[in-house]
Amino acid sequence: MIARRPLTAIGRRALDGVDAALELGRVAVGTIVGALISYWRGPRRRGEIARQMYFIGNRSLLFVAVTLGFIGMVMVYQTCLLTTQVVDGRGQVGAQFARLLVLDVGPSLTAMMLATRVGAGIAAEIGSMKVTEQIDALRMSGVTPVDYLVVPRFLASVIMTVVLTMFGMAVAWGAGGLTGYYSFQINPRTFFDLSMVAPAHVWLGMTKAAAYGAAIPIVAGFCGLRAKGSSEGVGAATTAAVIGSSFAVLIIDFTISAIGLIIWGAGL
Repeated sequence: MIARRPLTAIGRRALDGVDAALELGRVAVGTIVGALISYWRGPRRRGEIARQMYFIGNRSLLFVAVTLGFIGMVMVYQTCLLTTQVVDGRGQVGAQFARLLVLDVGPSLTAMMLATRVGAGIAAEIGSMKVTEQIDALRMSGVTPVDYLVVPRFLASVIMTVVLTMFGMAVAWGAGGLTGYYSFQINPRTFFDLSMVAPAHVWLGMTKAAAYGAAIPIVAGFCGLRAKGSSEGVGAATTAAVIGSSFAVLIIDFTISAIGLIIWGAGL
């Protein structure tokens, strides 16, 4: 009897995990279908999308700029230190940094920042509606919660994540160029070199940004819709949204990078 209890607990956790995965899949499918079919109809819905774009985009500008700017400075400074210890390779720092920034660092770090701020905000807002039974009121009114709450945030997040990624990359590139010039006397014409950035790098980077922007509201909305209890349930849903969104960013980054490596090979 005692030996069966651990097995029962493991089985219960496994079933809970399967149930959560199925529910996440339903939220994802409902969100994508709602975005593709019905959500651009009506000025009220377009106004909600614009409001969410402001919440996700404008209010994240400073956050993304400061984070990407400092990371750009640190990366360039450390790279220049390493390249000057044996052979002076400062002339290649700017081109390689631009390639890495476009291909992976810019989209991924921007998405990680948005996962903490935007993901937490979406989960807290929807979770508060869930524990105060506003979600049930929507269902009783014939409104699908995913279509009403998650879809506008999904569309706004996809658009603004791409925009913020480009903005963050520009800030990081500029901050890195200033660091290279004032700390290691790298000529700006040499640093701001895009010769190593190929169209495939831009395509992969923007694909990652769009995929991150799609994943964050889906995961956060799923966590908010599963909130239970009172304020403690909202806090737990917010924490789960941050962790889940960050983990989704890492998985998507690896998956898209692997696909790109398969398609373009070592030339990537």
